[in-house]
Amino acid sequence: MSAERTSKVTVALDVMSGDESPRSRIRAAVRALDKYPSLNLILVGDQPLVEAFLSDIKSYDSSRFSIQHTETTVCMDEKPSQAIRSKKASSMWCSLQLVAEGKASACVSAGNTGALMAMGCFVLKTFPGIARPAISVTIPTREGGALLMDVGANVDCSPEHLYQLAVMGSQQVVSVKGVKKPRVALLNIGTEEQKGNEQVRKTHVLMLEKQLQHQEMDYIGFIEANDLFVGRADVVICDGFVGNVALKTGEGAISMIQDGLKEAFKASFWGRLLYLLVLRQLQSFRRRVDPVLNNGASLLGLNGTVIKSHGGADEKGFYKAICQAVRESETKVPSNLASRLEDVLV
Repeated sequence: MSAERTSKVTVALDVMSGDESPRSRIRAAVRALDKYPSLNLILVGDQPLVEAFLSDIKSYDSSRFSIQHTETTVCMDEKPSQAIRSKKASSMWCSLQLVAEGKASACVSAGNTGALMAMGCFVLKTFPGIARPAISVTIPTREGGALLMDVGANVDCSPEHLYQLAVMGSQQVVSVKGVKKPRVALLNIGTEEQKGNEQVRKTHVLMLEKQLQHQEMDYIGFIEANDLFVGRADVVICDGFVGNVALKTGEGAISMIQDGLKEAFKASFWGRLLYLLVLRQLQSFRRRVDPVLNNGASLLGLNGTVIKSHGGADEKGFYKAICQAVRESETKVPSNLASRLEDVLV
């Protein structure tokens, strides 16, 4: 069973950052309020602009909204070090600060990933024993989904860092999905022990050694990229460079398949007729694999719930990221991670 759910959740939304208009972020916020009766939201950004966009929405519960005014926004191409020095009045920084102060249980931002990670480390700090936070995403599999991490936060990882990812990832699956002993695998170019670079081979040895002291994790060894979506593992570990390439390759392949199916069905009268017959099955398939409908990456290792949305996520995508923040808040992922990591890593 997952952790006990709380009666009230407050999420801070950085509505200014990212490639999309704040309008789509605000519409997503209203949609999230309809889904979660216990949810309150803090919209962080330019108050006059936020109020103007809210005025365009016909019906919403204003008592569950508050606005935190900020003067600046972190640009998508801004260097993390520059953002920390000069953007402490930004919507991104303020959203994180609300979590640090306990005024929000989670925050969501579609902004600059590097800046969000750096600010998160500065404002929220990392757990004892965790050198670097990581970005985890859930990828679709035949058995429902698997956690892939890291997907961009740390492009170079030592074996110790990869082991920390394995511990954090397994504990997230325990907390959110209720899996008692998650299967953890290392992404590699083969399943034989001699395959892979030195980093992966050394991590494999370390994981085998640590397996004995970490009973809640079932380390199953190497997994190849063509098995990512099969469902052999609950958690797949790799460095951020490999993970980001794997994730975006999968997203591109899914997009190509969807476009190919559309063209095939439009090609003839019989194709269009067949489309009507299998429409429900196609919609179910799309819900499982569409990156937009599975938007929301967790920044694990921080003393607080931080969800990174795709920068170009539309209203539907940002709504999904808010839902992810609510789920992790309700299942108390950071506190569960902290209590378990203290026994394993410190």
